[in-house]
Amino acid sequence: MTDVILDQVEKRFGSFTAVHCLDLHIKSGEFVALLGPSGCGKTTTLRMLAGLEFPTSGDIRIGERTVNDVPPGKRDIAMVFQSYALYPHMTVEQNIAYPLKKRGVPLAERGAMVSKVAELLQLDELKDRKPKQLSGGQQQRVALGRALVRDPKVFLLDEPLSNLDAKLRAYMRAELIELHARLGRTMVYVTHDQLEAMTMADRIAIMNEGRLQQLGTPDEVYNCPANRFVAGFIGQPSMNIADGTLDETARFRAGSFEIGLDPERFDTRPGPVALGLRPEAISIGAGPIAARVRVVEPTGHENIIILETDGLGALTARTAVQVRPTVGETVQCGIDADALHLFDGADGRRRNRDDSMVTQTPVGERAKVKESQ
Repeated sequence: MTDVILDQVEKRFGSFTAVHCLDLHIKSGEFVALLGPSGCGKTTTLRMLAGLEFPTSGDIRIGERTVNDVPPGKRDIAMVFQSYALYPHMTVEQNIAYPLKKRGVPLAERGAMVSKVAELLQLDELKDRKPKQLSGGQQQRVALGRALVRDPKVFLLDEPLSNLDAKLRAYMRAELIELHARLGRTMVYVTHDQLEAMTMADRIAIMNEGRLQQLGTPDEVYNCPANRFVAGFIGQPSMNIADGTLDETARFRAGSFEIGLDPERFDTRPGPVALGLRPEAISIGAGPIAARVRVVEPTGHENIIILETDGLGALTARTAVQVRPTVGETVQCGIDADALHLFDGADGRRRNRDDSMVTQTPVGERAKVKESQ
């Protein structure tokens, strides 16, 4: 069992704190994505796990060991970098075999281990090529092969797909999902791309300004965001959020818009609040909200419509392809009241009471689903 635990981990660079009191428990065999905007602390966290940075305070445990002062080579981890970090003068076979050579593995054993990894990653016919003769996707597979051949307990991946084009990224996402399902090893994956996190990870750790905002399954962070930041960060297009006030009768008001909220579903203490609504929860064609169409973005399988309203401000709606209003026209809109999110106006925390309704996926179950696909 190789759990990865960060206990009150903090990292400071002089007077700047990059990671604040981070508590994170990654279970053995789990695929966890560290997700957040640039500068949120996710890469610093990964580098501390790898031993490339040391925590200012707190403890890091990999398996049964506290590894705060353990050098990278003795942590039984393998890291795949964004830049691939391949040796340009070595062939594919030599690049994959290099970690084994450094560990003193006999030549005969090295060959068998490299062949096994090359077959797994479909690199057999490329073993004699050098990195400059490979495509970006092939180089990425070689970098993965160099990590795999070490048979580590934990894989650390730092934005490994960011240098690939969109089509190749989609292909490599599928490859990594299948690879994790076959290996069953603990994987920690840093990305700023929420699509990667949502489609690949068992759980997502969302970070901002060095602090953990939420740790949950993709369903949980999408349907029950812990706070306003997570609500606005997760989702493409992002959630519509309108500032307003809640009165003593549990009515939300923003400009000319108002709606009553159920105290059994929401914490309806009066005061400043924000109301959130996903784009797919807005319908166009009928409803009480008048809106002017500002932008229509056809995407092929759906339309993204940007609307201007009185009170709720700009709203983004996701509609079927056949719903395509004309820019400049006024339309009537409806909202799904069962899909509302409420956030505190002071600290941004979620004030819905129905979070327990989200089904949690046990660790390992997503891997079984991925493997069966």
